[in-house]
Amino acid sequence: MNLTRRELLHYFGATAATGLIGPGCIGWTREEAIPVDSWHKSVCRFCGSGCETRVGLRDGKVVKVEGLQEGWNRGRLCIKGLLNREILYVSDRAQYPMVRKNGQLVRVSWDEALDAAAAGFREAIAQGGPDAVAFYGSGQLFTQESYTANKLFKGGIGTNNVDGNPRLCMASAAFGYKSVFGADEPSGCYDDIEHATLFFVIGANMAECHPVVWERVRDRLRTAPQTRVIVVDPRRTPTARDATLHLQIRPGTDVALLNAMTYELLRTGLVDSTFINNFVTFRKGTADSPPLTLENFQKFLEDYALEKVANLCGLSTAEIREAARLFGISQAAMSFWTMGLNQQTHGVAANRMMMALHLLTGQIGRPGTGPFSLTGQTNAGGGVRDTGSLAHALPAGRVVTKEKDRHEMEKLWGLPEGRISPNPGLSAVPLFEAMREGKVRAALVMATNPARSLPNADRYRVGMEKAFLVVSDSIFPTDTAQYADVFFPAAMWSEKEGVLSQSERRYHLVEKLVEPPGEARSDLDILVALGERLGHGALLKARTPEAVWDEWRMISAGTPYDFRGMTYARLKALPGLTWPCPTEQHPGTCRRYVPGEDPLAKKEGRIDFYARPDGRAIVYLSEQGPFREELTSDYPMTLTTGRRLEHWHTATLTGRIAQLQSIDIDYLEIHPGDAAVMGVKEGDMVQVTSTRGSVRLKALPSMRVRPGVVFALMHSTEHLVNAATSDYLDPTSAQPEYKLAAVRVEHVKEGT
Repeated sequence: MNLTRRELLHYFGATAATGLIGPGCIGWTREEAIPVDSWHKSVCRFCGSGCETRVGLRDGKVVKVEGLQEGWNRGRLCIKGLLNREILYVSDRAQYPMVRKNGQLVRVSWDEALDAAAAGFREAIAQGGPDAVAFYGSGQLFTQESYTANKLFKGGIGTNNVDGNPRLCMASAAFGYKSVFGADEPSGCYDDIEHATLFFVIGANMAECHPVVWERVRDRLRTAPQTRVIVVDPRRTPTARDATLHLQIRPGTDVALLNAMTYELLRTGLVDSTFINNFVTFRKGTADSPPLTLENFQKFLEDYALEKVANLCGLSTAEIREAARLFGISQAAMSFWTMGLNQQTHGVAANRMMMALHLLTGQIGRPGTGPFSLTGQTNAGGGVRDTGSLAHALPAGRVVTKEKDRHEMEKLWGLPEGRISPNPGLSAVPLFEAMREGKVRAALVMATNPARSLPNADRYRVGMEKAFLVVSDSIFPTDTAQYADVFFPAAMWSEKEGVLSQSERRYHLVEKLVEPPGEARSDLDILVALGERLGHGALLKARTPEAVWDEWRMISAGTPYDFRGMTYARLKALPGLTWPCPTEQHPGTCRRYVPGEDPLAKKEGRIDFYARPDGRAIVYLSEQGPFREELTSDYPMTLTTGRRLEHWHTATLTGRIAQLQSIDIDYLEIHPGDAAVMGVKEGDMVQVTSTRGSVRLKALPSMRVRPGVVFALMHSTEHLVNAATSDYLDPTSAQPEYKLAAVRVEHVKEGT
């Protein structure tokens, strides 16, 4: 069945109330009435925008999902938001637990499945100690679930091998924020959009990946047409079409561009000297390195003069100069970025320099300003980054390498001193490499599909096959589930209760509205039951979503993440709350670090970077550095990857929606000039090969990509695009370099 987008909307009973008001963003109304018994407040379970919804129930089923008019999204949803009602009822919902017997997964009781999982973990620990096991989670789990997994593995089992797919998408942003400001997460809020006079979008296709946020940006452009937009992207995306200035940069050269812009800002005096003198310090390397001067920084930037880096970036000096000028003269500059900036071996450096642009110009802490990273998943921020559910971290900004932080958590969790290991665990890619090498013998994977989402995926599938693998998912089968020794069926979204966060630090409560299919259970219930069987039941005293949330609220107290005031009662009544929110009377914080707005900012004056010991944010001297993978005659082109509007991640959910299956996701964008040289026409099969692997896709000649660059979607369920992507890591964040792989592209003749 081939449906146009208009026909697709008609199928779902939706029309554009005000026309197509943005690339893929619709104001939804119904063409015909759907009987609804009751309405309930909720939030979309897809991207990190966190669109607030109201859910209509009838006869115990979700029959309608609409945007919540009182929410930050003003009643808008994209096509994926509407699909929240469809994903619950796809044919491949997992319904019962399974255990592998004689090479096949067979249905068993919950007791047998849990006993088998516990036995596999006990055996691995007996053979290799606590670090022979691991947890690999997801930004799709509720906060209570990630927090409980973190507590069970780090506090109970005694391993810091706790990581997840946010390492693949947002780790560089997290390390950037923490190193610059002392605490993770953006400082501003969506309300800043209405005050900005410049939007600087780098490495983000917001129109397709965060369409409702982008539509709010477009609202600002309509009401304040003097507002300017700079888009930095190797592709001419739907987002770039709205740009005042599109910098079609060479992939992986973002640090050079941002350094060149900074050089130009300083050269032309378009900086805020007072802000720099009062609130900024300069360092190279780490936050503990000796402070440097502005003069040191300026000298460092001489290597990034426009004429020295323009060719590297694939841009003209005039383009870079204009970008710097627009940023420098703007009254209120707001930046957005996501995977394009993060998924490279210079990801942390690029994040730091994006933040440096704001610090040097004083474009932070005022309405319409600030560096704002966007998350790709519903709960990567609140559920994973905030709860410390990563291999190096502990809850609320604490880290495993600091003795004080470990002792605090041991006391809060009721553990004996010394229980939490001081050694950072294995981050995502090294974790699966350790499984491949037999060092990690057992792992629990929840709510994610690493067999398809990891870079250089074929290499790490070997580890999944060798290790004792326990998988919990709401869909069966998945690429990862095929390697499972034990499979748990998980409840999804409104079939369970929990808290989600989103990009502006807003926490939302998702209430349980309907029953899950078959024997499916929430991931929280699964973790508690497994913890009991592993002998850590006493540690997991909080066992209901509300009890776990209340425990986590208290652990946030007195930290830069303080949200004690976000009670369940308030989350039920309100369309989310933004933290810090230290008391039950506090309305939530829009702009952090601002005295009078942020309750944790105690100093008087313009701003208080209270999470830094000296109260000053850091501008780092950040090198572009060499490419980990240079182009050669054998691999002369650059592969980069991304998403499109209708699908999400590895399409585990959206790929099950029959009406979306006609949306083409198996193509390779290639510049028409490159295609002509190869004799490739639209629809021809091409093979994309890197040093790691290859994938075959249909060619789509397109001016959207620059010459020498090819683009593929990560969603493909038929073709493993990540067989060819790079697993080189940022040395600080350990985030892989999906956006930059040296490849050759070959025309595949018919019959070969």
